[in-house]
Amino acid sequence: MLMKNKVAQAVIVASLSSQGFALELGDFNGTQFSVGGYLKSEGVFNNPDEGSSTFEGSASQSRLNFTTSRKEGDHSLKGFIEGDFRGSSSVFRLRHATITVDNLTIGQTWTGQFFANAPFDTEMINFYGTGIGTVSGNGAVVRPDLVVHYAKDGMRLTMQDPVYSNASTPDLVAGYTHRTAEGHAFNVTVTGRDVDTTPSVTTDSESKFGMTLSLATKLKFGDTSVSLSGFSGKGAAIYAGWGYNGAAGTAGSSELDGNGDLLTVSGFSAGIGHKVSDKLRVNLRYGQVTTDASSLADDTLKITTANMIYAYVPGLEFGLELRDQSAASNGAPSGNIATRPAGQQVEVMAMYKF
Repeated sequence: MLMKNKVAQAVIVASLSSQGFALELGDFNGTQFSVGGYLKSEGVFNNPDEGSSTFEGSASQSRLNFTTSRKEGDHSLKGFIEGDFRGSSSVFRLRHATITVDNLTIGQTWTGQFFANAPFDTEMINFYGTGIGTVSGNGAVVRPDLVVHYAKDGMRLTMQDPVYSNASTPDLVAGYTHRTAEGHAFNVTVTGRDVDTTPSVTTDSESKFGMTLSLATKLKFGDTSVSLSGFSGKGAAIYAGWGYNGAAGTAGSSELDGNGDLLTVSGFSAGIGHKVSDKLRVNLRYGQVTTDASSLADDTLKITTANMIYAYVPGLEFGLELRDQSAASNGAPSGNIATRPAGQQVEVMAMYKF
């Protein structure tokens, strides 16, 4: 059965699958209950530019979620919780835990930067952040401990747990999405946050406010979709995943140039997806992010992704994805910062959604 809960749909966006399934458990005392998720097995062939080739296999991306919803007078109440096995030593960990009242969502969930890009991006199999080249490419900060979203009529206003622990305000995101009857979608988003200007000193609260502008669109032409996005601004390195010293992680120093001034980070992505048949989808994507100052010889991270996804039966998909990137980047598959090295990867996967 198609998953109708909007929060749950956002989770499916994150896995970049085209269709979600959920098992409706029924209505108990006016509250609807459902469970959903997927089982994913993956094998990754790594061919790094430096070091030996390796093979890694895992089923730890498999997810399980639980949704409740009910009406209370004129108000709609929803609860959503989801976990996967990406924790240390494949321990089950919390991904999402949200309460939604009408247009307001509170809890641990996607950042405002995620919604600025993920719904408009090209489909990928292996998902770190929401894709290098976007304002939300860093998987290390894609789900803060606390996020508040207010969404209505295409507008989304977000306050989220600040990356800088001594920040005087939450990290802020304001975005607007316009959708057309033809299936096209357009998004404009502005972000703002306090940035630590003395990250080596933990006893002060010296900071500057950095702002970033992001634009994204997804155009539909029959069975073909075209995705484009671009962003530029200050205070964007940690969320974008690329800063002064390369892969950003969560280090405050990634936001500053060699003189201690706020770094300007810019990026863009472009992709095309095509539905070859009712069972086969193919996608090609390119993304890059660059800084106006860098301690590295190359101030730009580039990544190219190509995949094929075959729907064997409803709910069961097989996929093959090729990836090539120019420098190491960060992700968070184990709950901590992990590095994907420069070089090539080939992933094969099987996913069963329920």
